Amino acid sequence: MNKDELRLKYKALREELPSEAIDNLSLDIANQALQLPIWDKTNYHLFLSIQNKKEIDTEYLLQILAGKDKNVILSKSDFKEGTLAHYLLTDNTTIKVNSYGIPEPVDGIQVSEKQLDVVFIPLLAYDKQGNRIGYGKGFYDRFLAECKPDVIKVGLSFFPPEERISDVRDGDIPLDYCITPTEVFKF
Repeated sequence: MNKDELRLKYKALREELPSEAIDNLSLDIANQALQLPIWDKTNYHLFLSIQNKKEIDTEYLLQILAGKDKNVILSKSDFKEGTLAHYLLTDNTTIKVNSYGIPEPVDGIQVSEKQLDVVFIPLLAYDKQGNRIGYGKGFYDRFLAECKPDVIKVGLSFFPPEERISDVRDGDIPLDYCITPTEVFKF
């Protein structure tokens, strides 16, 4: 299947999930994350969930990161430029939901992409080769291209991988891992 077909399929599958299931599956994903060999790192980029798109609730991952005393970095979107700016999450960080429903930091201590060790990545679908599909705006591909070459890219999904995404492009950056509620896939 191609990206457009997969976007439709997985938006529909997520839409069918009841809120209670999202909560339980998100907790399972956070627990699966503990198996990854990433916990010796310092700077972890995390996305905050878009509630109305039924994304994985990353609050559980946030609690794990805080419990392990890790630096958590959040993004703020610039839809005009198609870019992300990154800010250290602190006790003083104000989070505001933007007009697209994305919770973001208002401002704070800016962090360069080159400082990130691990990036947790939102996605709609992915395949057995680690290729991922987001919402189609390219924010994460542009962002990941600016990260250091050895940054660990971790997708989060309620669902298992597709066999193959048929229209992968050169600029698409694959995942290193994808965490589901029952399994961790390594690419």
